[in-house]
Amino acid sequence: MSEQAFPTGFRYLPDYLDRAEQTALLEDIRAVVAEAPLYVPLMPRTGKPMSVRMTNCGTLGWLTDKERGYRYQETHPVTEKPWPKMPRRLLDLWHDLASVEVPPEACLINFYESDAKMGMHQDRDEADFSAPVLSISLGDTCLFRVGGQERKDKAVSFKLKSGDVVLLAGDSRLAFHGVSRIYPDTSTLLKNGGRINLTLRRVTPVP
Repeated sequence: MSEQAFPTGFRYLPDYLDRAEQTALLEDIRAVVAEAPLYVPLMPRTGKPMSVRMTNCGTLGWLTDKERGYRYQETHPVTEKPWPKMPRRLLDLWHDLASVEVPPEACLINFYESDAKMGMHQDRDEADFSAPVLSISLGDTCLFRVGGQERKDKAVSFKLKSGDVVLLAGDSRLAFHGVSRIYPDTSTLLKNGGRINLTLRRVTPVP
């Protein structure tokens, strides 16, 4: 995939995590999910269930529901407990790749079954867009799309496999992006298949 095809500032890092690193990170995420279970989020206004299940770790978590819509809050919407701490491995990845001194405050954990998708959207519920968005793929391969800052802009599609990392930084921080499909049985990392996506974000203003 030619870097010229990507929006300015977008970084695609294939095979960034080897199998041992993926396995270790997966164990970290399983511990998070044991404390903050996956749940089905609802779209604003319509209350339509999303096709992914999600949870979070960090001081803040992103969520959505029919009544209050997209937002960050400090507690799990089902258990009402604070989100688990972000695993050290995720903080280290952010430190190595994000090129900012401040730590991430939220890690959104999305679990995709074989038929799950994510429509084209911008990550713009944060108060500050100067820090990048860091996204890590674990499990089955997906078809990822990324475009420009307008929905009508041309998008590029390419496959993200387990261990791949992408960053939306600079001009690409507000790029529209999404997941068009999952390719079942393309990874043996998750015993029962599926894909986990980890999205690290800075939410409050960078000092």
